[in-house]
Amino acid sequence: MSAGNAAQRADFRGPLDVTRAATVVLDAQDTVIGWSKTAEELFGFPQQEILGHPLDTFLPTRQPPATLTDVHVPAPTLDSPLSVTGIRVGHHRDGRSMLLATAQSRLPGSGTAARVLVATELVSLRAWESRLALLHGLATQSPVGLAIYDTDLRLTWCNAAYELEIGLPFAEFSGMRADELYSDGFFVTTGYPRTLDAVMHQVIDTGQPILDLHFRGRPPSDPGREHLWSCSYYRLQDADGHVFGVCEDAFDITDRYEAQRRLNLLVEAGRGIGTALDVVGTAEGIAEVAVPEFADGVTVDLAEGVLEGEAPAAVGPAGAGLVRVASRSAEGEEQGAPDDARQTQRPAPLDYSADSPHARSLSSGGLVLQDDTLVVPLRAGGSTLGLVTFRRAPSVTFDNGEVALADELVTRAAVSIDNARRFTRERIASLTLQRQLLPQHLPKQSAVDVAHRYLPTDDETGVGGDWFDVIPLSGTRVGLVVGDVVGHGLRAAATMGRLRTTVRALAQLDLGPDELLSRLDDLVGQSAEEQTGASGTVADPHEDDATGATCLYAIYDPVSRRCVMARAGHLPPVFVGPDGALSYPDLPAGPPLGLGGLPFESIEIELPVGTLMALFTDGLVEARGRDIDQGLDILGRVLSERRGSLEELCDRALSELLPDGTTADDTALLLVRTRELDEGQVASWELSAEPVAVGHARELAIGQLHKWGLEELAFATELVVSELVTNAVRHAEGPLQLRLLRDRTLICEVADTAHTSPHLRHAAVDDEGGRGLFIVAQLVHRWGTRYTVSGKTIWTEQAFPSPG
Repeated sequence: MSAGNAAQRADFRGPLDVTRAATVVLDAQDTVIGWSKTAEELFGFPQQEILGHPLDTFLPTRQPPATLTDVHVPAPTLDSPLSVTGIRVGHHRDGRSMLLATAQSRLPGSGTAARVLVATELVSLRAWESRLALLHGLATQSPVGLAIYDTDLRLTWCNAAYELEIGLPFAEFSGMRADELYSDGFFVTTGYPRTLDAVMHQVIDTGQPILDLHFRGRPPSDPGREHLWSCSYYRLQDADGHVFGVCEDAFDITDRYEAQRRLNLLVEAGRGIGTALDVVGTAEGIAEVAVPEFADGVTVDLAEGVLEGEAPAAVGPAGAGLVRVASRSAEGEEQGAPDDARQTQRPAPLDYSADSPHARSLSSGGLVLQDDTLVVPLRAGGSTLGLVTFRRAPSVTFDNGEVALADELVTRAAVSIDNARRFTRERIASLTLQRQLLPQHLPKQSAVDVAHRYLPTDDETGVGGDWFDVIPLSGTRVGLVVGDVVGHGLRAAATMGRLRTTVRALAQLDLGPDELLSRLDDLVGQSAEEQTGASGTVADPHEDDATGATCLYAIYDPVSRRCVMARAGHLPPVFVGPDGALSYPDLPAGPPLGLGGLPFESIEIELPVGTLMALFTDGLVEARGRDIDQGLDILGRVLSERRGSLEELCDRALSELLPDGTTADDTALLLVRTRELDEGQVASWELSAEPVAVGHARELAIGQLHKWGLEELAFATELVVSELVTNAVRHAEGPLQLRLLRDRTLICEVADTAHTSPHLRHAAVDDEGGRGLFIVAQLVHRWGTRYTVSGKTIWTEQAFPSPG
């Protein structure tokens, strides 16, 4: 018998085994004629003292009623069977009683010895039965597969769980090697050998157990599915240290692993899908998460309208209206369209065959499983956004748990795609609003050269509350504006649009910067009051964003080269002269808009031709870890270099002040370089406020037009000058001024000392006057009035005749 079999038998011997139990040999009169050493230990009688005495000496014949009849007493391991007599009370030599399990058997032949009795204390029997029950449970009930291999790594014993895993009776695979049973399996735990043979040899050679190795393979009982086991190995040896094999316990953790894998997939989906509000990016995220962990290939088809942020229209069964936006395979290459989804170009509409799972899914509105293909609809708000198709290798199907996982995965993705679709719609609306609010093309004018940059903080909507503007004014002047609304995003952009529109409207009245800001401040204050209810609380949960906004407004005149400016809580401009000298005008700050209570003050300075002026918001010069003064120093240094064009200066300023291209606040930058109208483009005359001045003014104007080669405008100009000078002589006092400017249009101006403005009106049939200004309005392109400290100026503009 091998060492392994001997050890196995020793483990299963019971307490009534003759090699362990007390053994007594009796004659026909129940007299003791044989007494084992174990019997002496159990009953306390030495052999020389008990021999010849009756059995009643230690085991009375008359016994009390049994109280432990439910105790099973196993048969002793003798060659001839013993009669099991059950539980009896015995007496020790010292007088104490013992509860014993006994068994006896008659001895064949006609000799003196008639029968043999074996006995053991019931405590030993209970311990042995517990061990036997444990061994029996491990052999028949344990879900853990147990197997014993000898030193040649051949299977010598296994329990029922292991036998069930193999799918054959033990007799048919007993003696086989482990690598023969799992020829295609391998260990996936790093740091250990990959084969069963190598792992078992390592345990036998070193004596060190190896615990919780993960083994992947296909068991003979289920060859169509790959399983994962948690395996442990330890060496078997007897009390003398003789090695007789290795024990393997293996627990199938496939279901647990699959459940954990599905949970991990959902967690990964939560991290990787929908992190950006982008429809296509979210669709690609589905494919990236699912391949190769869940499927060998994934395609995502979406309704065309979803890509544009529109609500999905009804999709036909053949997939009309769907386009493929994401495709991924386990090989790492983009998959082509399947046979039933033909595409001529990307993204061209798909065309599913009528019997395809895609068409069936669209028709039913539910998921469809067909062989190794699983199609799940993307649904949100009762509408179908598209389809997600999962594919596996042939013969590898999706089980019920995996189908549920795919459904959960696509449901989550549908919510993210729908959110991205809604965001796309809002972003398109925001960008449309931005195009309406900010100047996309600055108007042509001759006063300054211009470059600008705008960076909103809100990357999602692409709009913010800062703004700038360049506004052509009468007399070739130009208005320069920069402002900053409190807050960011769409709400701040809407408020910015209100302020920008208001500034442009007030600028057309030819108001001075201080007067314009005063009226803007009044309007902002009125708007805030309109939002306040009778109780004094703001009706809207948000206060008016216009309150607290800042603004800088400057007017530059290229004829006089003078610039007048005022600010409402905004940063002052930066000037760099033609010689590179840097200066900051001492411009009174004024309160932010909507606060009221303080006046706005303006200053007027003369600027040399070529002066560089920078108007900006605080987002350009203020940053985390850097105060405004440091930002102003950097901006001044960049502008003082004066190298390159205005566009290059804008780029250089942003790269120096915002090196990573991001800003903690909305940023607007307006760079202008001043110009001057040539003397040959300006003609000006002083006139007396007398009737004779009218004729003289006509002569001067006609003569100047001839010098400029604008004879075609002589007739209209003569009528305009005559009417404007006549009105000034009739209604004003003091000296008059006539000025002609030849710029992009012909500008005619008449200035007087009066502060009253003429009004265009329709004269009655019997009126003797009142028709002159009406005639002027018909002859010119534009006309208007601007007020100055000394009076007013009436101006007109005429377009030049077309050449040729």
